Amino acid sequence: MEVCTSNNELALFLKEYKGIKKGFVPTMGALHEGHLSLIKLAVEHSDVVISSVFVNPAQFNDAKDLANYPRMPEKDAAMLGNAGCNCLYLPPVSEVYPSDYVALKMDFGKMEQVMEGQYRPGHFKGVAAVVHRLFSLVQPDEAFFGEKDFQQLAIIKAMSAKMHPEINITGCATIREKDGLAMSSRNLLLTHDQRKEAPVIYKTLGLAEQWLKSEKVETVMQMVEDYIHKNSHFTVQYFEIVHPLTLQRVTENTRVQGMRGCIAVLTGGPRLIDNMEFSV
Repeated sequence: MEVCTSNNELALFLKEYKGIKKGFVPTMGALHEGHLSLIKLAVEHSDVVISSVFVNPAQFNDAKDLANYPRMPEKDAAMLGNAGCNCLYLPPVSEVYPSDYVALKMDFGKMEQVMEGQYRPGHFKGVAAVVHRLFSLVQPDEAFFGEKDFQQLAIIKAMSAKMHPEINITGCATIREKDGLAMSSRNLLLTHDQRKEAPVIYKTLGLAEQWLKSEKVETVMQMVEDYIHKNSHFTVQYFEIVHPLTLQRVTENTRVQGMRGCIAVLTGGPRLIDNMEFSV
């Protein structure tokens, strides 16, 4: 696997594979099996696979969160190489955002104002800006993103449809630990007790799908919060049942096939998110 730390090195690598189908998996590092599942899928779909490890400062509205985000580039590189990645783009901030670069500014309307957007203002503008920048540098044919960050995936699809219609965006199912917890780099920051109790999030989403068979949407939303709050470690920041495309809240009268239950839970440490498609 080739490691490129500058845009010039990346351009030289890509020049060798001109006309060959390229798959791309952008990450912020601290890789786990969820990321590797994206690499493996990219290997199946592509002739050459590029991944990036870049902790994007533009999508952190909390300086402490940015400083604490786990970084382990050597371990990440080894994992990517073993998974079949052909090139790792590992740039400093100055390569992604040179002093003369004008970042993308897009308005996603209500899509970015709900859920994560409500509590992390500017977050999705930062996500869209860096993905647009990476797409412009890598010029992939297909890019792969996990469904765990469901709102992020929807925003990226909206951005790409406008700015990069030539790129196919593929969403990939959430990879979970054996106890159901969605894999996340932030799981490394959980205490022993928090990690032990964290599977309650996935369990509750499963219960919500069952509850929806007999209860109203608004009732289930309250039931989810009540169930999570039985655990002294966790507080529900939000739980929403939303339309899978618009991300707007579903009511009892506007139920749709494929609606998503999306949740964010405060642990006293890292903030955990998850989601599930409700087939009711």
